[in-house]
Amino acid sequence: MTTSTRGASRVPAVLVLEDGRAFRGRAYGAVGETFGEAVFSTGMTGYQETLTDPSYHRQVVVMTAPHVGNTGVNDEDPESQRIWVAGYVVRDPARRPSNWRSQRSLDEELERQGVVGISGIDTRALTRHLRERGAMRVGIFSGDAVADEAALLARVKEAPEMVGADLSAEVATKETYVVPAIGTKKFIVAAIDLGIKGMTPHRMAERGIEVHVLPATATLDEVYAVEPDGVFFSNGPGDPATADHPVSVMQGVLERKTPLFGICFGNQILGRALGFGTYKLKYGHRGINQPVQDRTTGKVEVTAHNHGFAVDAPLDKVSDTKFGRAEVSHVCLNDQVVEGLQLLDQPAFSVQYHPEAAAGPHDAAYLFDRFVSLMEGQRA
Repeated sequence: MTTSTRGASRVPAVLVLEDGRAFRGRAYGAVGETFGEAVFSTGMTGYQETLTDPSYHRQVVVMTAPHVGNTGVNDEDPESQRIWVAGYVVRDPARRPSNWRSQRSLDEELERQGVVGISGIDTRALTRHLRERGAMRVGIFSGDAVADEAALLARVKEAPEMVGADLSAEVATKETYVVPAIGTKKFIVAAIDLGIKGMTPHRMAERGIEVHVLPATATLDEVYAVEPDGVFFSNGPGDPATADHPVSVMQGVLERKTPLFGICFGNQILGRALGFGTYKLKYGHRGINQPVQDRTTGKVEVTAHNHGFAVDAPLDKVSDTKFGRAEVSHVCLNDQVVEGLQLLDQPAFSVQYHPEAAAGPHDAAYLFDRFVSLMEGQRA
């Protein structure tokens, strides 16, 4: 429940975690109440892309960078048609935006879209708490929603958890649409939308790919109705353990040996399709500065992440699967979490992070070229 109120920065607000820890500050954006999973993002820039990333559906994002909103908001950088975060937490919001591309302030945009936030709290202390205790349910309350903390805590504990959440169909397109190739059309790709970001099909279009973006509920027959040269599985929110339908579709693609590329949620889907398990990370990886090593080349990349679940696959050996040999191709250097998979006997691979660089570094852009090479090899 949200209500928009001018002058929200003067309205008291409180953030309550499910373990009872509370932080008091001021309303930022819409005034009211909201619930979700508290997570933190380490990115110092790119807040507009973060807010509009469907992977953040039902999450309350804590920004570790103290100053947020400096460059305002424009209509060119969103990764989807709306803000998806359930709530937003910042320490020191910009008093006014300062950028030639800015069209309005961040707090105005949050208010316009009904996103409840809080500012003026010690986000460093909150981040350290989440690193020690792990991601957890949270509520933000402002204006008339503020009440006794015990009562607010009870409401937070009634909110659904992220484990077991099946969310991809809630954020995916309902109808198929096409992103045309830029320049000469070389390939057709069927992209399964599990929460896709707008820049992802654009990166493929830049490489001469006509991208058919299909709903998360698309069947295998609908995938092959577009006569694809390759199939792509996107990022998205929720628990991959619930994604039985995408796993089944991916297994059908693997049986046909069509070139396949998955990112983020798509990496977890490939893990499950190959017979590996998935598990929830303590606090996940989010932001645009995560170090990952490509084990196939030894190169270390700075990468953009947003995931709270990971694939449980062995790092030290090649695994035999129903679809041939598979190995971990990428690993996070902070904690050795699996960040990529590849099949050795057919053209299929995935990464856990976001190579489309919106927002984020361009270190991983080569992965789209790798996908093109797989399709070229299959055609040859």
